[in-house]
Amino acid sequence: MNDTGTRSIAETAELTGLTAHTLRYYERIGLLDPVDRGPDGRRRFRDTDLAWLSFLTRLRDTGMPIREMREFAELRRAGDVTASARLELLSRHRDGVRRRIADLADCLDALDNKIDHYRRLTSTGT
Repeated sequence: MNDTGTRSIAETAELTGLTAHTLRYYERIGLLDPVDRGPDGRRRFRDTDLAWLSFLTRLRDTGMPIREMREFAELRRAGDVTASARLELLSRHRDGVRRRIADLADCLDALDNKIDHYRRLTSTGT
């Protein structure tokens, strides 16, 4: 971090786990507000940018499509008047995440049962 409290794209990439290419892409498609630039024209990311990138990463990691992420970003930019629309979008996404978690729990149970089956076979068959 430099003395203005901002970070370069390389520092931001390292902190967020996103590539510089992804950071530029997120800005280009409107997921990220235009990033401040230093006197040299290079991007300078603020703490608020990093917090927003952290949330975007959570949305991506939970399977939210870019289209919905962009919709959320646009609603966020529009301010508090969009709070109910943002709530609805996030609630819908959360419901989907919960369904996927339940599906994965079922898959895990099936795997555990198959592993137990093969453990029984290998422990009694030799």
